[in-house]
This record gives sequence, structure tokens and C-alpha cells, in this order.
Amino acid sequence: MARPVLFIFARAPAHGAVKTRLVRDVGAAEALRFHRNALRSVIQRFAGDPRFDVILAVTPRSRLSDPAWPPGLVRVDQGRGDLGVRMLRTLRLAGRRPALLIGSDIPDARACHLQEALACLTRARFVLGPTEDGGYWLIGARMPWLVTPRLLDGVRWSSRHALADTRARLGDVAVLGETLSDVDDGESLSRLKLRQGRNQSRHI
Repeated sequence: MARPVLFIFARAPAHGAVKTRLVRDVGAAEALRFHRNALRSVIQRFAGDPRFDVILAVTPRSRLSDPAWPPGLVRVDQGRGDLGVRMLRTLRLAGRRPALLIGSDIPDARACHLQEALACLTRARFVLGPTEDGGYWLIGARMPWLVTPRLLDGVRWSSRHALADTRARLGDVAVLGETLSDVDDGESLSRLKLRQGRNQSRHI
């Protein structure tokens, strides 16, 4: 059986152009620092996973060939459109293989979550990984070649309704059991730093 595809959604690091909600709370420099670290971490964590063919889905297109990206990692252009159109277009690139797509701002995402997502796709056409703010950090499709690019039209992105709207649009969807935290504003970044500090203290 062909290996599933794991897409990592990645916006090229640029001052003032990433994590725009976080910028409003902590400034462009701190937001860029977090974005760089989070992106590097998720790539290191999953790029070598032998269960997947890992592909980096990059925006903007002008940065697709940037030498700063990890060498040897396949890259594709996210293309134009809102978040839903870009995610579904990317998933379709997997062809007739199951596909997962994850963001880069979920520090607590682990291999066990991806394994659970693959298991979910054996009983549902789609899978979502929920976040505490009502959105989701993972979307997967068992038959990505059948996904239509406008399937998620009407989803209220960047709101507490995003997960519920997406579930309503997808229909046959499973949801991962654990809800994770994403980092979109100053409050969530502070919670992450506090949690990391506690974890470090336990290992001293």
C-alpha cells in the first residue's frame, strides 16, 4: 500500500507578514521569532517520519525556491484563494493516497496524533484535529482526489465557528480525541511559554 502524504502548510518567514493577530499583541519581531521557531520545530518533528511522504506547501509562490527551506524536502505552491480553497487544492495533490495536512503553529502536535488521524480515516472520509479556539490544526481526507476546491465555502475562518462550520460542510468526518492549543495571539503565546517553563522545571 502506498504511503499516505503529509502536507505541512508553511508561510515563508517575513517581518510583519506572518501571525498577523499575534503581531498586534507582541510586535512583528516577536511574532516572526515564534513563527520561525514553530516552523522549524514542526518540520524537524515530522519530516523524517517514515510513515508518510512529507511535502511542504508554501506561500507565497515567490518564496517557493527560497534556499532557506530544508534541502531535500519536496515543496509545492499553495496557490491563491482563501484558506479552505488552498487546503483542499493541496490535499488533492495526494491523488489516490490518503492525505493529512497540518499547520505549523501547534507546538503540542505529535506523531501519535497523526497515527490517530490515519486510524480515523479508515472509518470516515475526513478527519479534523480540533483546537481550543474553535478551529482546527489538522485536516485529512481518505480520498483526496474526490475533494472539490469549493467544498469549504462559507466557513467562518479565524473564528470560534471554524471547526463546526467545517464539520457541517464535510459531513462524514471524524474528530481527534485531544484538543490542542494553537498560538494566534499574545495570550496563547504566554500560555505556551508558561507550559514550556513548567516542563523544563520537571527535567531539572
